[in-house]
Amino acid sequence: MTTEPHSFPRRHARTQRFTLGAPRSFTVAPDGSRVVFLRSGSGTDRANSLWVLDTEEGAERVAADPRALLGGASEDLSPEERARRERSREGGAGIVGYATDTAVELASFALSGRLFAAELRAGTARELPAPGPVIDPRPSPDGRHVAYVAQGALRVVGAEGEDDRALAEPESENVSYGLAEFVAAEEMGRSRGFWWAPESDRLLMARVDDTPVGRWWIADPAHPEREPQRVPYPAAGTGNAEVRLFVIGLDGLRTEVAWDRARYPYLAHVHWSAAGAPLLLVQARDQRSQLILAVDPDTGATRMVHADEDRTWLDLFPGVPCWSPSGQLVRIADEGGARVLAVGERPLTGAQLHVRAVLDVSAHDVLISASAGAEAPGDAETGQVHVYRVNELGVERVSQEPGVHGAVRAGDVTVLVSATLNRPGSRVQVLRDGKPTRTVPSYAEDPGMSPRVTLTEGGARRVPCAVLMPRDYDGDTPLPVLMDPYGGPHGQRVVAAHNAHLTSQWFADQGFAVVVADGRGTPGRSPAWEKAIHHDFTLSLDDQVDALEDLAKRHPLDLSRVAIRGWSFGGWLAGLAVLRRPDVFHAGIAGAPVTDWSLYDTHYTERYLGMPAEHPESYAKSSLVTAEGLSSPAGPHRPLMIVHGLADDNVVVAHALRLSSALLAAGRPHEVLPLSGVTHITPQEQVAENLLLLQVDFLKRSLGLTTA
Repeated sequence: MTTEPHSFPRRHARTQRFTLGAPRSFTVAPDGSRVVFLRSGSGTDRANSLWVLDTEEGAERVAADPRALLGGASEDLSPEERARRERSREGGAGIVGYATDTAVELASFALSGRLFAAELRAGTARELPAPGPVIDPRPSPDGRHVAYVAQGALRVVGAEGEDDRALAEPESENVSYGLAEFVAAEEMGRSRGFWWAPESDRLLMARVDDTPVGRWWIADPAHPEREPQRVPYPAAGTGNAEVRLFVIGLDGLRTEVAWDRARYPYLAHVHWSAAGAPLLLVQARDQRSQLILAVDPDTGATRMVHADEDRTWLDLFPGVPCWSPSGQLVRIADEGGARVLAVGERPLTGAQLHVRAVLDVSAHDVLISASAGAEAPGDAETGQVHVYRVNELGVERVSQEPGVHGAVRAGDVTVLVSATLNRPGSRVQVLRDGKPTRTVPSYAEDPGMSPRVTLTEGGARRVPCAVLMPRDYDGDTPLPVLMDPYGGPHGQRVVAAHNAHLTSQWFADQGFAVVVADGRGTPGRSPAWEKAIHHDFTLSLDDQVDALEDLAKRHPLDLSRVAIRGWSFGGWLAGLAVLRRPDVFHAGIAGAPVTDWSLYDTHYTERYLGMPAEHPESYAKSSLVTAEGLSSPAGPHRPLMIVHGLADDNVVVAHALRLSSALLAAGRPHEVLPLSGVTHITPQEQVAENLLLLQVDFLKRSLGLTTA
């Protein structure tokens, strides 16, 4: 299926959802003189360059251009690098990540498996000789060395390219040093496997042995001549990788860090700064207890700094735990029914804020991102995330305009990234002492449309909702409804940001009233809201139904024609909707759905549903392929389209095939759309474009709408 080259689906795909050309990945020099960031050359250019902004003069310069460094050659990514990018959902090219020394004078990065360093003051880049393929290079804090991983070995090289050597080499094909294991990268937010000491004389290094992890085979049926890919996948209830931690010197001498790994096998977070001893956050497998440990880097001994327990689960948060410059422990905790920031043993925020991340810690305050707490009145704050300065004197909001904000800070310079409903993309401002001084330009394309969106709440539980109508809607005629949720943990869709609603608006413009609802389990409201789905994902569907029925009292929604679409958890939710509630939903599109939760990974699935052997009823109730999963009240069998990438190594295609087999055995009609060569994300331009068009065609056919 093709369309005119400038249609929204084509532009949406070509621009990677209008993100190409936008500046990202900011680092601020401690003296505030420079801001380093990544940005591609246009709204359709995938290749990011490394840029430096002079905050005094306002001048920008390119510090590293991938095309020049590669001499025009195309990139060649190793399987390990492709896997890293899949875990981080990275669809860009060129320089997709970098690290700097403490002074932000030297940056290192990998490009096409080769090692490069950039002098950020001079704006020059050079290749360092290194065996490849290179992964995750990071300069030492003093800028004299660069550590990196190649072929499972942790290596170090001088910043001028001298004395390259291996510090630790894998003992077998199942062992790697300096890399994050699958569940750490996919579920814990830990993409790293080594950390420099502040004095630059040694490192903390993870050793991963995935021998205990079961092996799966991912094949490409479209290319039967290719060998299947053999991947370790820790499915729920099965073995995890064994993770150990060592302090290793530049001479290769190592000391193992000791903690009760049998009780706390998950290494969730590592922090090493000049403010104190290295900090570890280690979790029990059931994620109901965790320890914050301080490490003696000379002996490897650990002492407990703080312990947490929760009867449901303990969440992980970006930026914590860490030390403040004065040596106090900074953490985020669920206390008193709220998610609070604690410094030392004292909570500095209360129920008015739902703290989401720690962005920076200075001697004077802590910079955080947070949304309004559960007691916020009405829907005035729906979908907003703000940046705040917090200290013992109180809380000050840094971001002012309604929207979704994030920040990076060093010294008196803050880079504030702001998305709002009335402005496409994100605006990047450089603040000095809280006052805007510069703006970092974006080259991202203007989408050419503004969502007609209303942020509100629906149902007795005040489910956050976004309602989108066609831009040419007359305001009276009841419209068929398309529910467009994610609906699960970590996936907030109802946000006060323009570009987040572009695809939903395009569907609305095809003649639908589109409803996005963030029910229980989604982030942003309260710990109790997020943890309500413990052992029962199906509460997510209840909230979709309640929100829909309540919104129909205030909006012209035709409840006789309701469809639902979603991807990943949202795909599971769409499948659940048409199978369990055919009285409400008349068609569904399940994209990359998790149909059998016993096939999903340990850290995620066990957090919510427990161990499969101990809680089989939780898995059965939330499954789409069991007899219970396929059961529904008496009623018609609703049309269901199942879409899945055959190369998906996160939600493997077995999920879709098992659902199709179960539906066939039950005599339920359905359609299956296999996407050859596609992973859990769909970066391929034509695939992404036509996938939108095919979905619209299916929805109109299934709901009996005209397809003109």
